[in-house]
Amino acid sequence: MKKLCKPLGLCKGDTIATVSPCNGWAGDEAIRWKYELGVMRLKQLGLNVVPAPNSLKGSAYLSQNPQARAEDIMWAFEKKEVKAIIANVGGNDSIKVVPYVDPLSIRNNPKIFIGYSDVMNLHILCYKCGLSSFYGDNLLEPIGEVRGWHEYSRGWFERALFDSSPLGRIEPSGEWAYGEVDYTDRTYTRSYHAGGGYELFQGNGTVQGRLFGGHTGLMELDDTPMRLEKEDFRDAILFLEDIPEFFTVQALREFLEGLEGMGALGVLRGILIGKVNAREPFEEQKAMIKDFFAKRGLSALPILYGVNFGHSSPVCVLPYGAAAEINCGEKSFSILESGVK
Repeated sequence: MKKLCKPLGLCKGDTIATVSPCNGWAGDEAIRWKYELGVMRLKQLGLNVVPAPNSLKGSAYLSQNPQARAEDIMWAFEKKEVKAIIANVGGNDSIKVVPYVDPLSIRNNPKIFIGYSDVMNLHILCYKCGLSSFYGDNLLEPIGEVRGWHEYSRGWFERALFDSSPLGRIEPSGEWAYGEVDYTDRTYTRSYHAGGGYELFQGNGTVQGRLFGGHTGLMELDDTPMRLEKEDFRDAILFLEDIPEFFTVQALREFLEGLEGMGALGVLRGILIGKVNAREPFEEQKAMIKDFFAKRGLSALPILYGVNFGHSSPVCVLPYGAAAEINCGEKSFSILESGVK
C-alpha cells in the first residue's frame, strides 16, 4: 500500500469539529444529552469543540440530505482553525456522502479525522487522497459513555492524536464491554468483564506492515470511487472488526473470498481481528479462518485475535498507513511510528 501523509498533532487549545457523516442521532432531542457529554469530555482534554453547520440537524434531516453531510466534511477540512475532525456516531449509509465530497478539500487540508464503524468509508476516501486518518473513537461512544470515557480509550486517544513519538506496544485492555448501546437511556451503563489477552490463531516469527482495514464492508466498494485493488493490500497488516450480525462464519468467509478474488491474500503481512462485540465465543469463526488459510497454504500468515478496537469498549486508535508489527512468539502487537507529526 502507498505511504500516507501524517496530519499535525493536537495541542491544548486546538479546535476539533464534530461531524455526522453517518447517522444524525447526535442532533436528535432524545440523544443530544449524550453529544453534550462527549463534548464535555473533549473539553476536559483542553480542546475547543465546534459542531459542523449541519451536524446537529437531526437524523430525519441528515438521512435525506447526504449532500449536507458532505458539506460538513468539506467545511471541517477547509476551515483553517479546525485542527481535527471527529465523527459523532456510525451508521450504514455514509457511502451516499462520498460522491458529494470534493477530494481536494482533503488533499489540500490534511488534518486529523477519527471515527469507526460506517465512518470507514470516509477513511478510505482519506486514504485515496493520501491522508492517514484514524480508526478510533466516535463522540457518542466510547467518549460519551455514561460511566465515563474509559481510561484505556482516553489514553490511546491522547497518545495517537497529541503525541508525535512512536505509539509502541498496544497492550490488551484488562476489561471490556460488549453489546448494543441505548443512546437514549441516561442511566444505561455498559457492564465490563475481564478482558483476557490476545489469541494467536496462526503464524510464526515477527512481521511488519502498514495498517489498513476497517469492517467487513471493505469488500463492498467496487462500484464506488473507493474501489480497492490488490496493491492497496500489499505489505499491509489488515485490521478487521464488525458488529456480530456481520461477523458470522458466512460473512467472514465471503470477506476472505473477496480478498482472495482480487489476489490480496498473498500480499498481506498479517491480520488483526478486533474483539467481537458479543458474549458469544468466536470459536466457529476461528475454526473457519484457520481452515480457510490452511487449504490455501497460508498457515504462516500471522492472525492475532482480540485487539481492542471497533464496536466493543474500550478501544485503541489505529492510524491508517502506520508501520506496525505482530510478534507471534509474544502474541503482541505494536505500532512502530507515531500517528501524527
